[in-house]
Amino acid sequence: MPFRKKIDLFRDRKSPVPVFFMLLYVTIMTLYDFELSVENFLSHLLLERGLSPNTVVAYRRDLREWGNFCTLRDVSPMPPDQGTLSLFQRHLAEGEKSPATRQRIIAALRTWIRYLQQEGGSAEQVRLPSLPGRRETLPRILSEGEVDRLFHACDGDGPLDLRDRALFETAYGCGLRAGELCTLRLGDVDFPARVLRAFGKGEKERAIPFLGEVSERVALYLEKGRHLLLKRPSDVLFLTRSGNPMMREDIWRTLQKRGAAAGISASRLHPHVLRHSFATHLLRRGMDQRSLQELLGHSSIATTEKYLHFDLELRDVYDKAHPRA
Repeated sequence: MPFRKKIDLFRDRKSPVPVFFMLLYVTIMTLYDFELSVENFLSHLLLERGLSPNTVVAYRRDLREWGNFCTLRDVSPMPPDQGTLSLFQRHLAEGEKSPATRQRIIAALRTWIRYLQQEGGSAEQVRLPSLPGRRETLPRILSEGEVDRLFHACDGDGPLDLRDRALFETAYGCGLRAGELCTLRLGDVDFPARVLRAFGKGEKERAIPFLGEVSERVALYLEKGRHLLLKRPSDVLFLTRSGNPMMREDIWRTLQKRGAAAGISASRLHPHVLRHSFATHLLRRGMDQRSLQELLGHSSIATTEKYLHFDLELRDVYDKAHPRA
């Protein structure tokens, strides 16, 4: 129920409590109901749907945008009002957020509304807001020569040199997401079977070939580097200087540092750049899409196809520009 209607109910009862305190009470209770609903929803995503903690944090942040928007306009955020949803979409469209961010916020809002409807709440008659359009962007990659330069920027016998080379080799050689690199355990690496087990989105497990230079560099890191970083018992594969598990931010900083030493522009380096490069380079060398889909852990072949489009676009440019093409 909108704030004003609730206040009118208080007025009809001729309550001696000043309207200001009525409004304050109603505001607090409405926000409490909204926050409780959001927390229950986030628990559902984490425990029942198996989404990653990072994804759940993003959902909380996006739903807070909706809550703040409603509070500033003296409107109850729950149940969502159709008119307010339209105003919120217009607010996002006219703001400075990128198309990808706008789409993510609306997607989070749609998922939350569906949850309310499934729980039998008062949002059953609410029409889901439409997803805003999003310009498809092609993944940024490194050339094979740049990948080699990045690897050689880690040359050295120090524990961080050994760790960084093993980290980059694993990211590129196995096509892992940054989050998957952070959660790798010692038991996930099977040297005799030459297989690495990765746990992707939704805790989906997949087995990836663990061969050649990748396994050699990881073995060297385990033999000569990891124990020098280990400060307390841990089975996490990649550790920071202080002995803690590496986080996405640590991977990004390490990539920026080594990339600068390799002469690669910082704007072209991000935690997934080696995964994107892995996919594109395999397609160029003839790997079929289905096999690549399995290696990358994509649930839909459509997600994998973007790498094919990217590769074909590069080939077209090459054919037109190279004198010996």
